[in-house]
Amino acid sequence: ILAQINDPNSEYVVVISHRGDWRNYPENSIPAIESVIRMGVDMMELDVKMTKDSVLVLCHDKKIDRTTNGKGRVCDMTYDSLMTFNLKRAHGVKTDTLKIPTLREALLVCKDRILVNVDHAYPYYNEIVELTEELGVTGQVLMKGKSCIDKVNEDMSKHENNLLYMPIIDINKPQGQALFAEYLERGVVPMAFEVCWQKSGEEIDNCVAEIKKMGSKLWINTFWPSVCGGFGNDDDAAYDAPDPFAVYKKYIDMGADMIQTDRPQLLLEYLRSIGRHD
Repeated sequence: ILAQINDPNSEYVVVISHRGDWRNYPENSIPAIESVIRMGVDMMELDVKMTKDSVLVLCHDKKIDRTTNGKGRVCDMTYDSLMTFNLKRAHGVKTDTLKIPTLREALLVCKDRILVNVDHAYPYYNEIVELTEELGVTGQVLMKGKSCIDKVNEDMSKHENNLLYMPIIDINKPQGQALFAEYLERGVVPMAFEVCWQKSGEEIDNCVAEIKKMGSKLWINTFWPSVCGGFGNDDDAAYDAPDPFAVYKKYIDMGADMIQTDRPQLLLEYLRSIGRHD
């Protein structure tokens, strides 16, 4: 998969599953990870928080209220207290045995099987690098962020080995435009750019053209309309449409090389039907 990402001539489209197979299992859970591995997904996106006693765990929200039968902020709880609660499925029903997994547990499941995108995780960069080095998975773990180039270089200079990294560009927002301009002006070419946009037009079109010109990869998200150009362009629109593949075709025609989705099975079916995923 890494070879495909690093090959500018590859037509393979990398599929990233947003929080795992959360429509069938609790989000950010071990079964949700195992499910997307079985599907043939290339990368698992998971969210990281730190407990009061410095244990890295998988949780998207600051609080556990939505995803478990407990209440409170992760940062206010010890790991042992967190383990007294059970995960809930997407429709709110509590599971009997599933607990919030640690990042260590998740990485061991993913080792040599699937790439991992650790999200909401930049504040814990040092701790995560230390953990991935211990487990031997540093080369298959990706982090994204909105920091300037010098900040990223400074943080990475502290380590002999580093996680994969790519910038997030909110191209309709001044901060995102400034960050993208910095990469262009300094001639820095990352492995890929994650590009988010709320409205179509010259800003997104010019951004994509520049990414393609420099030989980098284009990562887009189809899980929410707010990050891929508005309603009618996301995974749920594809799922509901008479021709679900028509939604994804727009992004392939646009030049997407990497797609993060809430409907991994549907996206995989489309990409395989056009010979863009094996």
